[in-house]
Amino acid sequence: MEHLVKPPKAAVFGAANGVMFMTFFGALWSAIGIIGSNKLGAPWLLVLSGIVTLTLLIGAISLFGKARNMNNVTAEKEREKWNRINRKFGMIFGLEGLAILIASVLCNLFDHFEVFFPIMAIIVGIHFFPLARLFRQNFYYGTGIVLSILGIISLFIPLNTTFGDVSLIARSTFIGFGSALTLWVTGFRIWITTLKQLKN
Repeated sequence: MEHLVKPPKAAVFGAANGVMFMTFFGALWSAIGIIGSNKLGAPWLLVLSGIVTLTLLIGAISLFGKARNMNNVTAEKEREKWNRINRKFGMIFGLEGLAILIASVLCNLFDHFEVFFPIMAIIVGIHFFPLARLFRQNFYYGTGIVLSILGIISLFIPLNTTFGDVSLIARSTFIGFGSALTLWVTGFRIWITTLKQLKN
């Protein structure tokens, strides 16, 4: 069990950014799932996605507000620590983006773009492992494992299928909603954990 220690201002800003990232990328994955479902479950899937996205957005904004209202006095050692963390985060995020770009180019080059979303989920999942160590958040390991497993499973799911009288892109539907749910749960976890720490 993780010990809840009151975080410094920089950590709260970092948590707010984390929730914002989960909100934005969760919405993107949800859009992939909605497009793949070809209006199956419409408009409720879109409504649900919108509600979750808006709720997490409110959470991120609230954390930004709390961070701004915190005492700005920070020890030099603490500032240096968070500067190092931010630099490493930028490097990890940049490498993730580069890996996704390379995967996109290769999938197009070999005319197998149908495997791009599963590969992208695996890449996103892998990038959570160094983040877990960087931010000392063991929960990120779970996020990384789930996303990686979802990506691998989706490679074995038929590209297209028919559900009733609706033809849908099964692979995109599965990986889109699966990844969105994983990132949303992670976003809520960051938000709730940070609020608990601030109450200490």
